[in-house]
Amino acid sequence: MKLWITRAARTLALFTLLGAGAAQAQPTAICYNCPPEWADWAGQVKAIAQDTGIRVPLDNKNSGQAVAQLIAEQKAPVADIVYLGITSAIEAAKKGLLAPYKPANWDQVPAAMKDPNGMWTTIHSGTVGFFVNRDALEGKPVPRSWADLLKPEYRGMVGYLDPSSAFAGYAAAIAANQALGGSMDNFGPAIGYFQKLKANSPIVPKQTAYARVLSGEIPILIDFDFNAYRAIYKDRANVQFVIPKEGTVSLPYVIALVKNGPHADNGKKVIDYTLSDKGQAHWAQAFLRPVRASTMPAEVAAKFLPASDYARVKPVDLQKLAAQQDAFGQQYLKNVR
Repeated sequence: MKLWITRAARTLALFTLLGAGAAQAQPTAICYNCPPEWADWAGQVKAIAQDTGIRVPLDNKNSGQAVAQLIAEQKAPVADIVYLGITSAIEAAKKGLLAPYKPANWDQVPAAMKDPNGMWTTIHSGTVGFFVNRDALEGKPVPRSWADLLKPEYRGMVGYLDPSSAFAGYAAAIAANQALGGSMDNFGPAIGYFQKLKANSPIVPKQTAYARVLSGEIPILIDFDFNAYRAIYKDRANVQFVIPKEGTVSLPYVIALVKNGPHADNGKKVIDYTLSDKGQAHWAQAFLRPVRASTMPAEVAAKFLPASDYARVKPVDLQKLAAQQDAFGQQYLKNVR
């Protein structure tokens, strides 16, 4: 009996070692800022593993944290690819943290949505508007404009992420600023708007507030469209997305190859996949607008607001957007908070 147990134990140990070796041998690409709950990265990395054999561990950093980590590891990089809001990507490229790579389907990405040298490439985008929990409005009408949010009837009901620390908050500020006549060289309209909104007791979290909208704690959140569509079609919540009548902006999220990443070839294959027909369709299923418009399934497009609403989206100079982020944050802290 002891001999049998010993042989069984040895066999089990051998298979365990072989299994561990197989896991270690699986091709890997390390991605910073690929969180499972955002843009359905969980489903995307599962598809990547199935279709390419490359394992991409999920990562809960945000854009700012990812750039900080890349800076800390610059002499000995750990990550192979990184997913970022556009301003963080431009900053990372200027700091020499990224490597040029022009992925498959590069020619189908609009020129304004990619770095001309391949330092970063947009994979999808979102539009800023009002994410409204209709049940939490307590009978009040759904707001339709930036001006509506200043009305006393919405006192304590409006939320936006802190523009001095969160990209989504900065995006909200840029949207309001341009809709109200400002520009990337003049933030006066946005500062004035947030000063008025402050008098209406807004809720200003520093991190994503999706669950707080669904619970009704924040009845109206200035946020991206894809979060509202997710609430409508996946969580079946009684919410609505509104593009304000004065206008708004759409902003891209991008992917990039990390300079001197340890698994660069695997990283390139993952980037290629995110721009493939299947990868782009996956983003669309998560209600982000794929950068390759031809990959948007008709049944998903039908769930978005009509094109006439999106016609109120105004263009943004992405380079100025990145260059002015810190300056706007300082103005906000000085004049609003």
